[in-house]
Amino acid sequence: MKQVEVQIMQQSYLLACPDGRESRLLDAVERLDTAMCKIRDAGKVRARDRIAVLAALNFAFELADRENAELLAQAQARQAPAPQAVPAEPLPKGSLSDHDAQRLKQLIHQLDHALGGDGHLI
Repeated sequence: MKQVEVQIMQQSYLLACPDGRESRLLDAVERLDTAMCKIRDAGKVRARDRIAVLAALNFAFELADRENAELLAQAQARQAPAPQAVPAEPLPKGSLSDHDAQRLKQLIHQLDHALGGDGHLI
């Protein structure tokens, strides 16, 4: 674990950081510093702890919005209409043996039974 010194709103903090993750930590610190300075510069809030809470709430809302958008996209993808089957061209007469034709009828019957109330395959 590495110690990294950072500045947030012109105050130094010494943070522990897993090895190899320093750049991600510094990116997060930059985002937080920018968000907190923006809140402070808006002039409505001056207390550092209140600014930190507001920044954390803003990040939490952004994260929740992203997660909700992802869940909505996944739900819509699951509900997308299934591709329509292209009607099969009839096989030329005599192209199937009697055994194959009988087996095909059995398979179609099994599929129709499995589909139940959803409709028939053919």
